[in-house]
Amino acid sequence: MSLLSTFLTTVLLNLSMTACGPGDKTEAVSVANLEQEGREVATFAGGCFWCTEAVFERVEGVIDVYSGYTGGDQENPTYKQVSYGETNHAEAVQIVFDPSVIKYQELLNIFFATIDPTQLNRQGPDVGAQYRNVVFYHSFKQQIEAEATVNKLNRSGKYEKELATTVEKFTKFWKAEGYHQDYYELNPGNPYIINIAVPKVKKLKMLFPDKIKPKYQSEN
Repeated sequence: MSLLSTFLTTVLLNLSMTACGPGDKTEAVSVANLEQEGREVATFAGGCFWCTEAVFERVEGVIDVYSGYTGGDQENPTYKQVSYGETNHAEAVQIVFDPSVIKYQELLNIFFATIDPTQLNRQGPDVGAQYRNVVFYHSFKQQIEAEATVNKLNRSGKYEKELATTVEKFTKFWKAEGYHQDYYELNPGNPYIINIAVPKVKKLKMLFPDKIKPKYQSEN
């Protein structure tokens, strides 16, 4: 790991220790409550959720994005437990979207384009199974589209290695502690945000300029 990567990882872990107070809790999110009035839900794990949340918050048709933990069986996991690999949860985001504006397939395309899907149990400077990349499907239709996308990318020749992405059935999503929500917006000077998250957002805008919400089109 490079000196920059080591530094950024240390910053990330230190933030988790200093920002988490006794009032910070995780809570299970009811998908049924989110899927109202024609809305649908997508759940992706693609490394640090600060980055993934920031990417999808900017996508037209996305109504809300929550950072949290999923893929494991521990109840009420904390950021400290997950980030230190003490659970089998992954950092993930839950995306509420309007399918009449943006399709699930388009969200998949954005997800794969803004991560490195060939990295196993890591993403950038973040190393461990908690940073694995997973598509958690909520329906048979989502499963079919996700598996087809993985197969298509593997056959495309775009990557030198096969994708490490797994497609798994969604079970339960634990919304992360409050200070993790909208972290990109609230902590623009954080070194991790500047060095890791901002380039992902810029990549989104470069590859999908027609999918960006108007209020984000002029941001640097």
